[in-house]
Amino acid sequence: MQFSNAIQSRFLKAFHAGIVAVTLLIGSAGSSYAQENPGESAWDGNEYASARLISATTAVGQDEALRLGLQFRMQPGWKIYWRSPGDAGLPPVADWTGSDNVEAVSMQWPVPKRFEIFDIGTLGYEDAVVFPLTVTPIHSGAPIQLNGEIDFLVCAEICIPGHASVALDLPTGKPDLASGAHLIDQYRATVPATDTALAGMTVTHASLQHRPQDQVELGITVTAQGAPFTQPDAFIEGPGGAYFDAPKVSLSDDKMSAVLRVTAPPRMTLTSLQEEGVTVTVVDGPRALESHITPIQDALPLDSAMAGPTDQITLWTILGIALLGGLILNLMPCVLPVLSLKLMSVLAKSGKSAASIRAGFLASSAGIIVSFLLLAGAAIGVKQAGLSVGWGIQFQQPVFLALMVALITLFACNLLGLFEFRLPGRLGDRAAAMGAGRDSLFHDFLTGAFATLLATPCSAPFLGTAVGFALGAGPLEILAVFLALGLGLALPYLMVAMVPDLVRFLPRPGRWMLALKGVLALALAGTAAWLLTVLSATIGTENALAVGALALLAALVLGTRKLAGSRLARAAWPVSAVLALAAVLAPLTMTPHSPTAGGQSHADASGIQWQQFDPGAISNLVAGGKTVFVDVTADWCVTCQWNKKTVVEVGSVADWLSGPDVIAMKADWTQPDPVISDFLAQHGRYGIPFNIVYGPAAPQGIALPELLTANAVKSAAVQADPQARIATSD
Repeated sequence: MQFSNAIQSRFLKAFHAGIVAVTLLIGSAGSSYAQENPGESAWDGNEYASARLISATTAVGQDEALRLGLQFRMQPGWKIYWRSPGDAGLPPVADWTGSDNVEAVSMQWPVPKRFEIFDIGTLGYEDAVVFPLTVTPIHSGAPIQLNGEIDFLVCAEICIPGHASVALDLPTGKPDLASGAHLIDQYRATVPATDTALAGMTVTHASLQHRPQDQVELGITVTAQGAPFTQPDAFIEGPGGAYFDAPKVSLSDDKMSAVLRVTAPPRMTLTSLQEEGVTVTVVDGPRALESHITPIQDALPLDSAMAGPTDQITLWTILGIALLGGLILNLMPCVLPVLSLKLMSVLAKSGKSAASIRAGFLASSAGIIVSFLLLAGAAIGVKQAGLSVGWGIQFQQPVFLALMVALITLFACNLLGLFEFRLPGRLGDRAAAMGAGRDSLFHDFLTGAFATLLATPCSAPFLGTAVGFALGAGPLEILAVFLALGLGLALPYLMVAMVPDLVRFLPRPGRWMLALKGVLALALAGTAAWLLTVLSATIGTENALAVGALALLAALVLGTRKLAGSRLARAAWPVSAVLALAAVLAPLTMTPHSPTAGGQSHADASGIQWQQFDPGAISNLVAGGKTVFVDVTADWCVTCQWNKKTVVEVGSVADWLSGPDVIAMKADWTQPDPVISDFLAQHGRYGIPFNIVYGPAAPQGIALPELLTANAVKSAAVQADPQARIATSD
């Protein structure tokens, strides 16, 4: 599979010429194609692999740089190669000279996969890959035509040279999102970062050592930022395209440092490595860093590299942290909307038997724990699929938000007495025999599950550490940590189940509860209205109002059951169920709003000028003497809004953020955004709120607690820049 460069060049040129000849015989169909979908070109290639162009937008707009992608798809068992293919193979080569209104095309390389057969190691991609392209037009706003001649090598047991002619026209006009935008962003997120803050790791040392038989060993020390290492690897490119095998990895006790050792290829001298250096791409799960380094000749810094805290953070420690984080979650603002359900569940059990009280609270606990296990299963599935995963990301999905609106409406109708939860068959008879009455075990179970769903938008103290550890680890760790979180959230219920006599001190149910139910139903209606405002950020205000109208109509139909002689009352349940289902499924038929990465620049009511989130600009701003405050937030994150109203936008903190030496960046995660997801993952965070301060004295950033205080922000501001002008008291 290894060809000389001269043979490769002649073969590819001959193969290309053959394709051109065949194309001329059958007409000009090969160079002109019908663009079936805006932002997508036709596929071209051979029977084993084909390529096409896709665009993130349907038109050029006024952007100075356009986001496109070169997409490959391969037959099962076939692969193409990375820019440094390894012991054999050739990377794809693109020629864009036939394009119109195109000044430059920059092609990026996602993290490759290792392949090995018969001791031959290669790096590349199987099944499918998208190479993100940054296209710079000569004249911004004018239409472009990107024409590419792509030569590639596709291999299985044998290698077949391939060629694809691809062309894509982008007209002038409004740059609406094209169907390929998400796919381009998905692969762009896997391109190694060159900024250490974005990558979440730093190459701190590179050394060379002589080994027997004139071999040279390269040792690279890497330090993690935020989350510890899980399974680091490195792809090393030497002078002249030299290929290095997979390194041997040694981790420190705390897994915050790693030494990667690899033997240089034969005939690779210590002098050539020192003079020309190597390009190292370090990969650890979703984070990756690309660095060009010049190693020095010395001993490997084993002592310093492997030094770490003497107390290793074990899984048992994380489980304890998760248990405490779940318990504290009961007190977070995110859980307050479900307070009415908790309160009514507790009050209704006053005066009941100990067995009934215990069964009800155990059912609520089961609802919480089962929900957390389902979340863990979903997180494992999403992670195994190679997608970004985070705490509360389901609130970014319009269908989930519509489902929550429908469920909240359902619970409000239950509080108003429009219907009762009933268990089927023998379960219902058993619940009645236990005195469960209106608040059946099914209702208690749903209350626990509902509390879990409303708790997930926000982080709590200790919870971020536990979730970050779990989502950065394997499936078993995810299940264990989420189970501990569920037990923590359910702990108050379990305590009452253990000592049911505690409920007997509460006042007995009476007519006064009818008025309380009305107040609490109104609180749930307010929660539904809030969720509709979150939904409007995704599908638009008119569409969100339509979803709300369907949910309200479902409630009104249920209300007819209280009207004597109403014909509609006989069919109230099926009609309201259809309306509720229509409300849940309606977002699938609605056009979502186009997301803007990180949000747009704007000034808020406090006078803070929030800049568009640009993680790549942070290091340059800090190098220029600026302090950067990053606020990762979302409309659905109640704790984020609490932080904003009580700390960020008031008093001396707001004055500091409005100062000339401070750049305030807002990363809006209301809708899915791979840039923000990657930024969180690089700092070992998988949930929000997340705030971090960068400055001349803290270029790697100082992360702030989930629940902000003015003192915490001020302390970080001074640490990041000792010259910071911020009042010590308000």
